[in-house]
Amino acid sequence: MLADLDAMELEALAELAVVSDDAGLEAFRVRWLGSNGRLREVMTGLKGVSKEEKPAVGKRLNEVKASIEGAFAVKREATTTMPKGPLVDVTEPGFPVGEGARHVLTQTIDEIVDVLGRMGFSVADGPELEDEWHNFNALNIPESHPARGPADNFFLGGQVAGKLLLRTQTSTVQIRAMESMKPPLKICAIGRVYRPDAHDATHYSMFHQVEGLFIDRKVSMVDLKTTLVQFAKAFFGPEAEIRLRPSFFPFTEPSAELDMKMKIMKNGKPEWKWIELGGCGMVDPNVFKAVGIDPEEWTGFAFGLGIERVAMRKYGIGDIRLLFENDARFLRQFA
Repeated sequence: MLADLDAMELEALAELAVVSDDAGLEAFRVRWLGSNGRLREVMTGLKGVSKEEKPAVGKRLNEVKASIEGAFAVKREATTTMPKGPLVDVTEPGFPVGEGARHVLTQTIDEIVDVLGRMGFSVADGPELEDEWHNFNALNIPESHPARGPADNFFLGGQVAGKLLLRTQTSTVQIRAMESMKPPLKICAIGRVYRPDAHDATHYSMFHQVEGLFIDRKVSMVDLKTTLVQFAKAFFGPEAEIRLRPSFFPFTEPSAELDMKMKIMKNGKPEWKWIELGGCGMVDPNVFKAVGIDPEEWTGFAFGLGIERVAMRKYGIGDIRLLFENDARFLRQFA
C-alpha cells in the first residue's frame, strides 16, 4: 500500500506538471481531488488495511494528499495569473499623457491679483455664507430694496428675514475688512458670488468677482479713475481705453459704470465696442458710519469687476457657460 501511494504521488505530480490552461487544471482537480477522485478512492480503501499497517498508511496518505493539493494550489495561481492574449512589448513607446494646466479663470484671478498687488492692494478674504448685515445693511441697502428679495438671493431657510444667504457680492469682504482694520487701507477681495440668474451666454448662477477698496484722507474720483486706467493698461495692454458712466449703487456716491473699449469680431471683421466690466464709485458715508469710520476724516473709493467678464473679454470667449462645462478641448486652448 505504501508503494502504491508513492507511485500515485509521482503520477499526480507528473500529470500536473504538463497542465497549461484553466480547462486542464479543472480536469486534474476532478480526477484527483474531486468527490469521486483518486484520493477519495484510496481513502475509502483504508478499510481493507490491517490494524498494524493502518497508522503508517494513514500518515503516508495524508502526506500524499497534502503534496498534491499544495502543488495544485501553486499551479492554479501560476496558471490564472498568466496574461491572456498577446504579451505587451515593453520596448514599444507608450502613449503620451497630457499635462494638466490651471483653469482659465484661475489664470485670470492670478493675473488680476498680480496687477493689483503691484498697485499696492493686499488680498482680503471672507465667507461665502453671509448674514444680512454684511450683505445688505452695512452696504446701505434698505429693507425695501428689491435686491433683498428671495427672487434675487439664495437664502437658507424657509423665511427671508434674519436668515443666512450665499453672498451676492464680494463687497461683504470690504465690510469685514473695515470692521477689523483701521484706515488707511488698500485691499482687494476675490471670490465666488451667487445669484439665481437663468443660465445663458452672459449669465450664470455662480460667478467670480474682484472688489477693490482704498480708504485714506482726501481720496477722490480722480484717484479712482487713475487706478482703473492703470489697471486696464497693465492687464489688457497699453492700448486699453476706459470710460466711466454715471450710475447708482446704494454703497457708493457718486457711482459710475466702468466700460472698456474692446475689439470684437463681427461678421468676420474687427470692430471696436464699449463693453461694461463692472461698477465703481466713492464709498457712501453711510457705509463708513455702519463700520465705525468717520466720514468727515476719511474718504475712499471702491470698484467691482466680474472676473468671468474680464476673462471673456481678454481671451475672446463668447459664452460664459464654456467656463464651467469642464470640456478639456476648450480649456486646452489656455494651457
